[in-house]
Amino acid sequence: MADNDSVLAAAKAWAGAPMAIATVVSTWGSAPRPRGSHMLVHADGRFEGSVSGGCVESDILATAADVIAGAPFQLKNYGVADAAAWEVGLPCGGQIDVLVQPVGAAGFDPELFDRIAEARAEGRAVTVSTDLETGHSTLRQLEGAAFVNRYDPPRRLLIVGAVQIAQTLAELARAMGIDTVVIDPRARFLTEERFPGVTLDDRWPDEAVAAYAPGPATAVVTLSHDTKIDDPALIAALAAPTRYVGALGSRKSHAARRERLAAAGVPASDLDRIDAPVGLDIGAIGPAEIALSIAAALVGAFNDHA
Repeated sequence: MADNDSVLAAAKAWAGAPMAIATVVSTWGSAPRPRGSHMLVHADGRFEGSVSGGCVESDILATAADVIAGAPFQLKNYGVADAAAWEVGLPCGGQIDVLVQPVGAAGFDPELFDRIAEARAEGRAVTVSTDLETGHSTLRQLEGAAFVNRYDPPRRLLIVGAVQIAQTLAELARAMGIDTVVIDPRARFLTEERFPGVTLDDRWPDEAVAAYAPGPATAVVTLSHDTKIDDPALIAALAAPTRYVGALGSRKSHAARRERLAAAGVPASDLDRIDAPVGLDIGAIGPAEIALSIAAALVGAFNDHA
């Protein structure tokens, strides 16, 4: 969960204070938040994160206060069939189970926050298992009634070509919590004024892409329309287990691109991984709509766990 980064940041800032953590451990139907979503609650009432988008947070805050005060962990169930459905239920019709634990050795050990943060910084996934009978979380694999939460590395988008489409795409990616890098050796295109708040990389694209070691949490999109820039970037992206690889251009230009990359030694199976013309077919007109179609395509690729 990208938005769990805010929970990790809060855990670091509040270290040493009494806290409780709520986690969505099961969902059915139209649940507003996926399994693994967290909400961290400070003893003074502050909180970070969400388990339902607002439907049950008030009740979770009350439960967390009890847990912080010394009550045992609690496994709460919320659904539209609850007697107080419109107060602490889910009007959307879904159902969720939420585990509320103390942050401490007997519940969610504070050290787990550090281990999760370290793994994300290193681009590794880490798994935390929670015994639903005792409310204790650990990095060890558990048997029996356990909830297993996998924390994947942060999602990253490498945009090759600092063009107009890239400006909107970078904004959309940032809004979704995706770490965004714009790569372009052309200094006039690659400026902070055009791309505020994102990482700018002026290395040659093949070097830059390879340096970021793209994997299952990385998308690479080439937008420059310059084969000297786009082709090396695509070769580097296809040489790695990159989750999503997209390239701007018409079907005709992509056919020519396939010929060039094949001549450079890229296998046909890798060429088939390229989404081109890049993005979902939404009849996009203009740079902003094209950027939206690309953002939708890469999110779909990130969320495809098949």
